[in-house]
Amino acid sequence: MTFKLPDLPYAHDALAPYMSRETLEYHHDKHHKAYVDNGNKLLEGSGLEGKSLEEVVKGSFGKNAGLFNNAGQHYNHMHFWKWMKPNGGGKIPGALEKALIDGFGSVEKAKEDFINTYMIRMTEAQMDVSTLEGKREHDERETQSEAVGDHQDQALAGGPGRNR
Repeated sequence: MTFKLPDLPYAHDALAPYMSRETLEYHHDKHHKAYVDNGNKLLEGSGLEGKSLEEVVKGSFGKNAGLFNNAGQHYNHMHFWKWMKPNGGGKIPGALEKALIDGFGSVEKAKEDFINTYMIRMTEAQMDVSTLEGKREHDERETQSEAVGDHQDQALAGGPGRNR
């Protein structure tokens, strides 16, 4: 399998004023595309050709850092585009709101922690709201490899360890 840059599920200007056309053009058309292009180059000769994206991420973990990073970022971005939508936002679904309140004390505290983590660590931050043994917890990670490495099968499969 070769990695392919998916089309955005909306127009480049559909998220304005929260995300501009220019931002989406750069982030999708250049930034995400760079992970796809570099991932395809690193996939050649890796022994993981023909595998699914999830299998490439799992198979490259701890063995091929460049491939792992590019495949993992491609995987992350594929989901990122789906998490946003024109006229999105609004009320948080009940189960998620309850989980945020149970884990952080309030939705505002969860937002504050997320923003502070991002501002401190920027693109290396991996903040999870995890369900581990029924407990919601906030988890800051130095790198993507630490976040996927602990529970890589659950993270990619959407299993009990991490829901991404």
